[in-house]
Amino acid sequence: MSATPGIAASAQLDAPRRRELALALVAERGFVRVAELSSAFGVTTVTARADLDALERAGGIRRVHGGAVPVSSPLSAERPDREPSFEEALEASVEPKRRIGELAASLVKSGQSIILDVGTTTLQVARALRARADLDDLVVFTNGLSIALELEAEIPRFTVVVTGGTLRPKQHSLVHPLAGSMLDEVHVDLAFIGCNGVDLQHGVTNANLPEAAVKSLMLRAAARSIAVADATKLGEVHLGRIAPIDAFDALVTDAAAPAPIVAELVDAGLAVHFARDSRVDP
Repeated sequence: MSATPGIAASAQLDAPRRRELALALVAERGFVRVAELSSAFGVTTVTARADLDALERAGGIRRVHGGAVPVSSPLSAERPDREPSFEEALEASVEPKRRIGELAASLVKSGQSIILDVGTTTLQVARALRARADLDDLVVFTNGLSIALELEAEIPRFTVVVTGGTLRPKQHSLVHPLAGSMLDEVHVDLAFIGCNGVDLQHGVTNANLPEAAVKSLMLRAAARSIAVADATKLGEVHLGRIAPIDAFDALVTDAAAPAPIVAELVDAGLAVHFARDSRVDP
């Protein structure tokens, strides 16, 4: 019997059986996300991470950013909190990120000024903005070189301003020193902030401290701030805290977002929009 059918009937399995199936999945697929195990077993992401941690202690798998790989994987030499490159992240959750980008872009109006934070989800926001022929006189501030290049073809319909700063080649992002100098001098209508984790207790977090610091400055420079994160980021916690949940006006995520986590966020006062299609729910 394959691992996948076993999981489909395993909602109430005890920890040893869950971990046995998780180990088989990692071996079969080469990489399994925490969120996938959480959904498959009907457990919280905290429990899914604990299962993977136990398997790593037993020497069966190696924990990496967002999930686990076999011990023999090339990624197994990396740190458990390894930050994926921009190109690696670009290949993950492609369709959910595209839908998130379309929904987020639909919140923008002509004549506004916005911040587009670095990231693969915000890159999808940029692409969706380009596709909006009705949009004009938009000023976009960004610390992402990929986003600036994506929007270059829309000049002069859009004004694109790059923050400046020190280049991080892993993410093609601009960080301190100097990245904050411009942000201290502007006040925009709307900021779209990417992240690696959204958690009620720990807030919105990022895997890299320099980027987290710039994201925090972006929040302070905006009248309204929206976090954009696909379902795999919900319930995750990473090294750099951007801000608490109540610092954001809304979260745009996809329809696969775990219902219990979404309920906690909504109860805390955060508006959550689901990117089921390219329209904003009325």
